[in-house]
Amino acid sequence: MFATRYRRKLDLQQRSGLLRNPPRIDRREGKFVWCETRRLVNFASNDYLGLGSSATLAGKTAAHFAELGSSASSSRLVSGNYRVIGEAEKAFADYFGYEAALFYPSGYQANVGVLSTLFESGDTLFFDKRIHASSVKGMALSGATLSGYNHNRLAHLDKRLQKSDGRIAVATESLFSMDGDCLDCAAFGDLKRRFGFFSVVDEAHAFGVLGSGGRGLAREVADVAVGTMGKALGLFGAFVLLTNQVKQYLMNFSSPQIYTTSLPAAHAASAMDALALVAEADDRRRHLADLSRWLKSELCRSGFDVSGDAHILSVHMGLEQLAVDTARRLYQAGLFVLPARYPTVPLQKAILRVSLTSAHDQDDALLLINTLKANHEKRTQSAN
Repeated sequence: MFATRYRRKLDLQQRSGLLRNPPRIDRREGKFVWCETRRLVNFASNDYLGLGSSATLAGKTAAHFAELGSSASSSRLVSGNYRVIGEAEKAFADYFGYEAALFYPSGYQANVGVLSTLFESGDTLFFDKRIHASSVKGMALSGATLSGYNHNRLAHLDKRLQKSDGRIAVATESLFSMDGDCLDCAAFGDLKRRFGFFSVVDEAHAFGVLGSGGRGLAREVADVAVGTMGKALGLFGAFVLLTNQVKQYLMNFSSPQIYTTSLPAAHAASAMDALALVAEADDRRRHLADLSRWLKSELCRSGFDVSGDAHILSVHMGLEQLAVDTARRLYQAGLFVLPARYPTVPLQKAILRVSLTSAHDQDDALLLINTLKANHEKRTQSAN
């Protein structure tokens, strides 16, 4: 019975062009990945500052794990509350300008833990419809009344807020992971002052890259901000920036915090090293910003429908199979690009998600442009 259901749903995924079957990555070398004996320029990585392949960070991390051990061997609330974790959380809070910070094992657990815990029945939680899947899961578990608003359309949020009262909150992102567009923080702040809502802003793709020193975009408007170390910080795990009171609340009531093994002490020490490298990465941030602007401009000039305000660019494909076929041709040309499909993006609004890092250069970007153009011309000729 169960096997029949599983097979039927997998068959449907296959016929719809939605079946996930990721290629095996053998190894990574900076901006390159090796896959099935091929070396590919990787445009599908969130290693925005190149720290994930940094020999400096890797060496420091290895030394910490050799000294402090490979596991906390306990949850945070039993015997896993190591002093160095508290020191690292304070360093993160100080750097990003918040009262406190709290580490989680992953970004998914952080979003689920924050949103499922801070809100409950009787609350109204408004959310951007393109928010992370982990946030959606957390909101669903909260018991709050949920109300989505059109993606990054704050005028629509305004209308929703006008019809609401009681305890209200808004969950959004500062840099959206698929569309690549940024929250209008000034306009969001105006709404926050008018309606007095509590705000949770996911800055996972902005922290480390955007804002002064990579401090993100939303400090002035976020009551709680969620970040991850698995992107620009080149490590793993996640952090939540918040007040001391909210930190204590999550430590006492957040299931993903309470009922899981803590990140090890060596991770906390490594996180402080990663943060120090982020603080010194202004040159990398400038290079990434310049390259991202140039690539978007050139792609648009070449006739492609491209969105994105920073280092994540969304090349609109539409049909799922077209996105898959185009990504396959890019692969054959030595480029690794993600074809994002439903449910990651809306149905029949598939995209190529181009993720730039500071390790990329203009030659990499030109190869991407020229390959996309050649593929488009070939499809046009075939259609005629």
